[in-house]
Amino acid sequence: MKNILIVDDEAGIRKTLGLILEDEGYHALGAEDALIALDILMTENVDVIFLAVLLPKMGGLEALEKIRKRHPDIEIIMISGHASVDMAVRAVKLGAFDFLEKPLSLDKALVVCRNALSLRALRKENLSLKRRSGIRQEVIIGTSKRIEQVRKLVKQVATSDSRILITGESGAGKDVVAQAIHHYSGRKGAPFVEVNCASIPDALIESELFGHEKGAFTGAVSNRIGRFEMADRGTLFLDEIGDMSQTAQAKVLRVIQDQKVEPLGGERSIPVDVRIVAATNKDLEKECETGRFRRDLFFRLNVIPIYMPPLREHADDVPALLSHFLGKMGSEKAASITFDESALQTLLSYKWPGNVRELRNLAERIVALSESSRITGGTIAGLLRKPAGGENREDGPLSADIRALPYNKAKEAFEKEYLAWHYRKNNCTIAKTAEAVGVYPGNLHAKLKKYGITKQDNSPPPPEAVF
Repeated sequence: MKNILIVDDEAGIRKTLGLILEDEGYHALGAEDALIALDILMTENVDVIFLAVLLPKMGGLEALEKIRKRHPDIEIIMISGHASVDMAVRAVKLGAFDFLEKPLSLDKALVVCRNALSLRALRKENLSLKRRSGIRQEVIIGTSKRIEQVRKLVKQVATSDSRILITGESGAGKDVVAQAIHHYSGRKGAPFVEVNCASIPDALIESELFGHEKGAFTGAVSNRIGRFEMADRGTLFLDEIGDMSQTAQAKVLRVIQDQKVEPLGGERSIPVDVRIVAATNKDLEKECETGRFRRDLFFRLNVIPIYMPPLREHADDVPALLSHFLGKMGSEKAASITFDESALQTLLSYKWPGNVRELRNLAERIVALSESSRITGGTIAGLLRKPAGGENREDGPLSADIRALPYNKAKEAFEKEYLAWHYRKNNCTIAKTAEAVGVYPGNLHAKLKKYGITKQDNSPPPPEAVF
């Protein structure tokens, strides 16, 4: 059932339009202002929004801009009793699907809603095709002995339905291994669904994984399908599984045993056929010893272990990886980039504490900042921003002041510096920053408020900061 959200401070419009939509088989949700609507979008899957221009607390056009940034897949239909051509043009430029004038023609509203749903379905289909294409193209790059071993193992185990646990440092490319496993498996025509267990708050992880029924908790105004059900007949990739809460661990174990999921607040069990691939940068055996991870779940997941080595252990693959990242950018400048011998030597001798992720960032930095298409060792050294005085890069970018603090204080100091840097880098935009650092916008907003990081500090990120 499609969810349609009606955002209007006039209760009569919400009720009348909602009844018409429900008569057509849709599920109508209502919000009297944009702030309530934004809260609903945090917990509900919404397909189309009817959004009034004049609203209390936050105007409709401002809300349109925020929603398009946070939820670009939702189609938005603007409605207004005081419309003008300029206002309609501005709304369309901001991403509105259409603009309707009050009093609403209910027949026209239904036609526009159907068209919006059709466009959304088409976009989802195109996105699915692109993702599947991306999975086929996102091969494991490299010819080193270490990578050849990984590639051989992936092809060998992909055809089975055995659960796989991928271990390795952060940024080493564990997600690419998971995608390759799906591509080489018999499930490659079905969904590949990824869940970053570290970026989803504990309060929401169960709803994300298993779904929920209407009324299961405050704000659950409609049913929601969980990631297990989305991945039915396909592959579910549980990234950063070591950060999953104990409660969620117990429920995942039960799903593995029963091959069924129970949505929160529901009494029904839904059969699922899912191949689970998990990944972590933690030592789960030690986590089991300390009680932070369930030992029975560890043994269930660790049927076939795959270790993805850090980039410093297969540095010979750096040129091929860098060429791959530059090629994916698709720009003329990226295609024209070449490296002299000193640049290659600099790349090969670097320790890559950020692994493949750091190399990908370097590729973007080269294209954005280099003035010449011929890259030298000096250019690479400058873009890598090696610390002055020959400090070992593996020590990381922490200042001596932070290292001297007690653990909890140092953690807070680092988090504040980290979030402030990314916030400035993303033009003080909550949605972009949240996506960049992998947290929910609401959680990010709370942390920015906690540390007193405001929009007023909109200076560019310091060049020596490396994350």
